[in-house]
Amino acid sequence: MTGRQWRRSGSGGKWHTLDESGGALPAPRKCTADVIVDCAVYEDGKRSATLPPREALAAARERPGGFAWIGLYQPDAEHLVEIADVFGLHPLAVEDAVKAHQRPKLESYGDTLFLVLKTIVFVEHEKLTATSEVVDTGEIMLFLGKDFVVVVRHGSAPGLSRVRSSLEARPDLLAQGPASVLHAIADQVVDDYLDVADRVELDVDQLESDVFSAGHGDDAERIYQLKRELIEFKRAVHPMARPLQRLAEDPYAVIGPEVGRYLRDVADHLSHVRERLAGYTELVDGLLSANLSQLAVQQNTDMRRISAAAAILAIPTMIAGFYGMNFEHMPELKWTFGYPLMVGVTAVLSAVVYRAFRRYGWL
Repeated sequence: MTGRQWRRSGSGGKWHTLDESGGALPAPRKCTADVIVDCAVYEDGKRSATLPPREALAAARERPGGFAWIGLYQPDAEHLVEIADVFGLHPLAVEDAVKAHQRPKLESYGDTLFLVLKTIVFVEHEKLTATSEVVDTGEIMLFLGKDFVVVVRHGSAPGLSRVRSSLEARPDLLAQGPASVLHAIADQVVDDYLDVADRVELDVDQLESDVFSAGHGDDAERIYQLKRELIEFKRAVHPMARPLQRLAEDPYAVIGPEVGRYLRDVADHLSHVRERLAGYTELVDGLLSANLSQLAVQQNTDMRRISAAAAILAIPTMIAGFYGMNFEHMPELKWTFGYPLMVGVTAVLSAVVYRAFRRYGWL
């Protein structure tokens, strides 16, 4: 099902829908309809109508088991105030949904739940560098009532059209009400975590191969950049564990026992992601230590080679220094073979010292 946005034709005109184009809506936004991606009424697990928010909520309340599902993308304060007035949303939750940049959390305001999820998107790059961006974060906020669910997306959070289409193809799940939407979105977010973790693992493996390759250089900056990106990944994933656990275990009126079982499965998948991130972090820390150790060993090797070369060069320097003095009475000074003898002695001593350094691994 293609997402829709609402627009009113002229002042006081009728509402009509426009197909969603590529996710992000055009800017600047002049009315609340411009930030609405889709707004539909569902009854017994089937989509029954596509209406503007106020009419959708009224229609949902007229039908047993019906609910309204509205999706918004990056609404401003004035847009959400209008939506909050329709659905009776708490001002504190609305403020959080406008400001974004929230930690994953779950809050209860009477019969309405407010859930914040962090999304992760993998940033394509050919090779990890010291300035590569590996992951990008976005946010999804959900307002969940007994007969409505309001979904707000911010940042790089991917569109939810595939989630809506998947649910609409499963009336048995959608019949569970707004809680089924919450589960489907949370499940998709965690599945995206797993996909991003798989691709981050490729970067970790490549970096590990580079660090232990024969001709590696100083990879400290690349390792540190990957470590920073993993921290950003962890900041999105780790705080989600507690909200999902509460949704699965606490007796919320809008979350039935059947959906609770599905949410426990999502929590298990999240635990798997957390374990993988912990392993990546430990491995990257080890790579950083190994890289620094290799640099120290390489510097020590270079110093030994420099010292050995200096010792070899000291022999001809010393002999030439002796015979460069302005003395008349020096050994073999006026002998015909004196010069060839000194050159030979210099060469032999240098060769002996060179072999000694080679034997001890300095050269």
